[in-house]
Amino acid sequence: MRIVFIVVAIFCASFIDATHAAEMITLRYGQNAASAGSLSSLPLTVAERKGFFVREGIDLVVVPIPGGTDRIVAALDKGEIDAGKNATPYLIQAVLKGSDAVAIVAQTTNPVYSLIVKPEIKSFADLKGKVLGLSTPGDTITLSTVRLLGQKGIKTLDYQAKAVVGTGARFECLKSGECAAVPMGQPEDLNAIKQGFPRLALTYEAGADLIFNVDMTRRAWGEKNQEPLVRMVRGFAASYEFMNDPKNRAEVTSIVKESLKVSDEIARQMFAPYADPKKNVLPKRGELDLKAFDRVLKLMGEVGAIPTPIPPPDRFVDLRYLKAAGIQ
Repeated sequence: MRIVFIVVAIFCASFIDATHAAEMITLRYGQNAASAGSLSSLPLTVAERKGFFVREGIDLVVVPIPGGTDRIVAALDKGEIDAGKNATPYLIQAVLKGSDAVAIVAQTTNPVYSLIVKPEIKSFADLKGKVLGLSTPGDTITLSTVRLLGQKGIKTLDYQAKAVVGTGARFECLKSGECAAVPMGQPEDLNAIKQGFPRLALTYEAGADLIFNVDMTRRAWGEKNQEPLVRMVRGFAASYEFMNDPKNRAEVTSIVKESLKVSDEIARQMFAPYADPKKNVLPKRGELDLKAFDRVLKLMGEVGAIPTPIPPPDRFVDLRYLKAAGIQ
């Protein structure tokens, strides 16, 4: 009897595994090739490491897209990928140009950039009349920096904005003396500080009532393929819950260290803002706040990145997947 029981048990286990394998759905997920393994891809990395997508029956195939973030939207519209990560401003600009892309889950609510300055800059007031090396008009780096400056009493007319694309190029602008201040991401900002260029502030100090990075799909494709997208959304939700849980801080910091190949101390410093619930860098479960999205639209309008009148946020957002996943 015991032998029969064991055989039956093995058969049932094999049947369950086979059934689970048959239910797996492949989803092609695009991300910028340069951001693979970076801190901005941490939700994806954690979800893959912890098996959150597999648990939801999703075989998420990551497709690295070379070039700028506009290439990700292009790949989406061509049907080369089914979903992907992009900065909210680029999604908005693409949709206004005719793309069928739509945001379905939040990735970053409050970006982490350091405003690195020349040693003689001691306060925000010292930036008046100076050249600031920002990125392209309307992108995440520029918008988050402009918003920080505005909250500190520095208006766009108080300084000269110079478009400098790339963290390395902005740091060179700072070192040459041409730029008085530049926004820098991690861990490049920590290296700049070591070289004697102080951090005046961090962009998340301006508050977390915006949405700067999202996961997206094609609206028409998503309407016909809701199930795999709902599963993906649940996988990301599990990733955010895991990262937001203080009990997992050491493990996530270890993932940061391994992914970025940095020291324990650098990994700890890099993940610290993400781990602090008061900073609200990450969404709780990937929820999309339409009011926060609307603020991004208005901020883009203020800097001239999109024309007026400002369109409503539901032109760029589809909440059906978050609702179907029981998240929003």
